Formats: sequence, structure tokens, C-alpha cells
Amino acid sequence: MLFTPFTDEQARTLVNLEQHYSVWIDAARALDALPYNLQRKEISGRSYLYEIRDRRGNGRSLGPWSEAAAEQLAKYQAQKADAKERLERSAARLQETGRLARAVRAPMIASAAGPIIREADRRRLLGSHLLIVGTTAIAAYAIEAGGIIHDAPAETDDFDMAWSATEPAEEKPIWDLLKAVDSTFTMNFERTFQARNADAYEVEILVAPSRAKTMSKLDQPRPVPLPEQEWLLLGRPVDRVVLCRDGSAARIVAPDPRYFALQKLWMGQQTKRNALKRPKDLKQGRALLNAVRAYMPHYPLDETFIRTLPDELASRYRAWEKSSA
Repeated sequence: MLFTPFTDEQARTLVNLEQHYSVWIDAARALDALPYNLQRKEISGRSYLYEIRDRRGNGRSLGPWSEAAAEQLAKYQAQKADAKERLERSAARLQETGRLARAVRAPMIASAAGPIIREADRRRLLGSHLLIVGTTAIAAYAIEAGGIIHDAPAETDDFDMAWSATEPAEEKPIWDLLKAVDSTFTMNFERTFQARNADAYEVEILVAPSRAKTMSKLDQPRPVPLPEQEWLLLGRPVDRVVLCRDGSAARIVAPDPRYFALQKLWMGQQTKRNALKRPKDLKQGRALLNAVRAYMPHYPLDETFIRTLPDELASRYRAWEKSSA
């Protein structure tokens, strides 16, 4: 197996990246939790405290101006100033750590995926509503294994997320997320599970039949439920902070690497799968399963695990076990 354990410097930098990202995301969420703006507003000669909801100035009155309103405004302004300072300081520290991580050649994902994943995290959708699947997840698995998985292709021109919520969602969380990141995202109506932005970057949404019913009817893209997506809901997800190619950081919550790898081996044998993608599926599946066996003892490939496998994955596991013996 082609695997290189992280050097002490790489490991230390990745630990720092995760810590500094945690501080940054907490600061970002604290700022997001505050109203967009509060201000004193004059209307027909009378003063009111107004909550402004967006940059267009839409808002609502919080009541006539008073001493209590003045105290509320002063408290808000202090909280917002503090949150902004925390965000700026943590962002600068995170950016510095990202440059170090690039210098030591930490595993990386495409830059275009970073803003989408970070916005999902700010909105508390990662893990609870969305899993990062497809090739983008490989970097998180490499960090979980503690090294570079050389024989698992990690380049991609698109980005896959799987809907995983167990409770019904309101409004349109996926579409609001994408439009908040890039207003040029539009639906690909020939492939309703896919959105594209002005740079032709593609985002695909996947869903298991058991979770399709929790998606809002207002949301888009609209994935076709796929039975094989059920397998990615099994086991224990990986949760890691990874580096983007532009030096920024993003937190990935990805499926259990054992089921992910076996699903890849299964997909690599399906004639309905794009013939150009099947060799990559097989390489990723084999390389990741090898890495799990050698470097992820906390994801055991034991009899207890094997008994959980559906027939389609059990046959792939037996074939891999035989070929790698």
C-alpha cells in the first residue's frame, strides 16, 4: 500500500489547524446570532429602535425610543464589536496556520468547495443535515488515518453532498446555502440533482430513500433517491478539518470510511456508472480500505462489522479481503 505517515511537523500543523478553525467557527456563529443591525430611526418626528434584517434595509420596529431602548442598542453595539474583533483575530490566525499547512503539504481539497462547506458549518448543517461525500471526503480520511493515501485519486471538478437529516426540514436550506455562497448558482434542469455557478463548478446533492422524505419540497437541487446511499448512513462519521488549495480551511463530516470504501468498490463494478469514473472508484475503495485496516484501528474490520454489511457490500468485502491477503 502506498501510504506515507505524517511527519511530526505535518501532524502538529493539522492539530493547530483544527484548533484554530474551531475558534473561528465559534466566532462566526456568535456574529451570525446577532441581528444584522440595530439603529435609532426617526419616523414622522418620533424615534424608534429598529432591527434591520438585511442590507436592503428591511426591518421592523422594536418599539418607541426610550432609556431601555438606548441600553439595548448600546449592548448590541458592544456585542457586535466584540464578535467582529474575535472573528477578525481568529480568521488571521487561521489563515496563518493554513499557509503553514500548505508549506508542509497537508492533504488538500479544491478551493471552490471550501466556501460551501464553511457556510454549511456556520449554518449548523454539517453532520445533522449534510454529509460530504465523493472524492472531497478523501482528504478527511487521510487525516483520520494519519498520513497521505497516495493511491486514492483525490482530484475532482465537482462537489457532492448527501442529505442526511432525520427530521423534516423547513424552507430551502440547501438552496439558501448555495445562493449565500455564490449568487450565480443556477439549477441544471437536465440533471435536477445538480447546481452550477458561473464558473461551471458543479454541486451535486444525493439522498437515500429513507431520508428523502425529510427534504423540503421547496428545496433544490432535487436528488433522485438512490438505495446505495443508505450504506453511507451506517457506522460512525469522520469529522476533520482539512486544508483547501487556497490556504483556507474547512470542516468535513464524511461517512464512516469502511462503508464509503465498500460503496466505492461496489460502484466501480456497476455498468450504469460512468465508465470513466469506475477505475477511480475502484482505486479509491481499495486504497481507503487498506488504510482503514492498517491505520484506523478505531474503525475495526472485525466480525461485528462484517455482520452489519448488506449482501452487496459483503461480497465486495470478501473480494477485497481475498485479493489483499
